[in-house]
Amino acid sequence: MTKLWKKQLKSLINDVEILWELLALPKEFLPQAKKATALFPLRLPLSFLQRIKHGDLNDPLLKQIVPWHLELKQQPQDFTANVLKETSVNHIPGLLHKYYGRVLLILSGACAINCRYCFRRNFSYQENILHAKNVARIVDYCKNDPSISEIILSGGDPLTLNDEVLAKLILPLNEIEHIQTLRIHTRIPVVLPARIDEGFLKLMQQSRLNKVIVIHSNHAQELNEEVFSALALLRKHSIHLLNQSVLLKGVNDNAQALIDLSQQLFRANVLPYYLHLLDRENYTAHFEVALSEAQELLWQMMQHLPGYLVPKLAREIPGLRSKWIYQAHCKIP
Repeated sequence: MTKLWKKQLKSLINDVEILWELLALPKEFLPQAKKATALFPLRLPLSFLQRIKHGDLNDPLLKQIVPWHLELKQQPQDFTANVLKETSVNHIPGLLHKYYGRVLLILSGACAINCRYCFRRNFSYQENILHAKNVARIVDYCKNDPSISEIILSGGDPLTLNDEVLAKLILPLNEIEHIQTLRIHTRIPVVLPARIDEGFLKLMQQSRLNKVIVIHSNHAQELNEEVFSALALLRKHSIHLLNQSVLLKGVNDNAQALIDLSQQLFRANVLPYYLHLLDRENYTAHFEVALSEAQELLWQMMQHLPGYLVPKLAREIPGLRSKWIYQAHCKIP
C-alpha cells in the first residue's frame, strides 16, 4: 500500500498553466511565467497550494514559488550560478566539508517544492548521486576523521527519500563513535507534513545520535494545523527543532511578518535559528533585501521579542569557516 506522502509527492503541480487556473491568476503574466520555468521548473505540493490566497499576486507564499518575469531580467554582475562555490569543498560525491567538526551530505537533488530563490538551483546533483559506492566512501571518510562530530543531511531535500534509503546511510554512521549529532535540513515538515509518519519516526528512534531537524519556513502563513501536528510528532520523539528563514523582498521583509513567524514557530516548539540574507544565485536578484534594511528589521524584532525568538542574521561567504553573523542597527543610549 502506497504511503500518503508518496502519493502526494507524485501529485505535485509542475504545469504553470494548471497553477494559473487553480489560483485564478491574471492571464497576462502567464507567457513570461512559462519562460521562467525553463530556467527552473515549477514544483508545488497541493497541501502548500491550499495555503495560497486565490488571485493575489502579492501573496507571500505565492511569491516564493511562482515562476516570475523578474527572473528574466538581466541580473547584476554579482548574481552568478553556484554562488557559494561548493565544488571546492565537495571532496567526494555527496559530501561537502565546509566547517570544522561537521560534514554536509547531499542526499538528493529533489525537493517537494521548488523555491524560486534556491541557492542550489544550479548545483551539480548528477555528480553527487547517492548510490551504494558513494555511501561506503562517505562512511569511510567520516570514520577516518575523528574531528567530525555532526552529520548534516541536506539536498535538495533528504526527506524526499524513502526511509529504507535513509537507513542505509544513517545506521552505519550511527556506529561511528565520534559522531554525536544527526542534523537534517528539510522543508518537508512545512510543505508536505504527511511525510512525518510512523516509519520515519521509527527510523529516528533507531539512532543513538542527538537529533536536530532544521525546518525552513519564511512566513507564518505557511504554518497551519497540519504542520503543527507534524512538528508535535517530532518533538514527542525528542527531536530538537530549529527554523531557518531567508529574508525575501515582498515576502517577509517587514518586522511584523518576522515577529509573527517567530511567535508561530514557538507555538510549535520550534526555535528561530537563522535569518539568511539572500545568496546571490543567478535569477534571484528581485528577492534581495539590503543589508542595512535587514539590520534595521533585526533591531525591530529585538524590541518586540525575547532574545531566544530572535534569529541570527547570517550570510554564507565562500571560504569562511562559519556563517558570517551581522549585528542589528541600534544606537547605544
